[in-house]
Amino acid sequence: MYPTDLTVAAVVNLDGRFLLVEERVNKRKVLSLPGGHIEAGETPEDAVVRETLEETGCEVECGELIGVYLWIQPQTHQQFLRIAYEAKLISCDEDRELDKGVIGRRWATLAQIESRQPALRSPAVLRSVRDYAAGRRQSDSLLSGMLPLQNNVSRVLTTANLV
Repeated sequence: MYPTDLTVAAVVNLDGRFLLVEERVNKRKVLSLPGGHIEAGETPEDAVVRETLEETGCEVECGELIGVYLWIQPQTHQQFLRIAYEAKLISCDEDRELDKGVIGRRWATLAQIESRQPALRSPAVLRSVRDYAAGRRQSDSLLSGMLPLQNNVSRVLTTANLV
């Protein structure tokens, strides 16, 4: 069994359109929410801000916790534990170099994301956006007492919604 990958994601809404990352993963173009792994000593909120900037060139302010999602990749059985936050767009730098593998930043409505399900990196992308749009938020206290999260993955797993 693979270890569980602990990641964060930002749900950024600008006038009904959501910020996505188009990237190449295993020779396939996919769409995902900005996000990635939490670095040592980093809070999930700080990781959201850093990863969004690295992948999209956009500066955001991390907001409320939307949810914690567990996705198990069907072919490899790799587990991905994703912590999704709403994030407010501050600005975007059109000239910033983006992370390796990133093709570019894209904007899409919820309906457009739903219509592109086969191109989504994981079902957690759509679930996070749907939960955001439905107004679902988790208490800030959900993850309190579990920092650093990398040392408490098994405890975080108990809070996750399977997608």
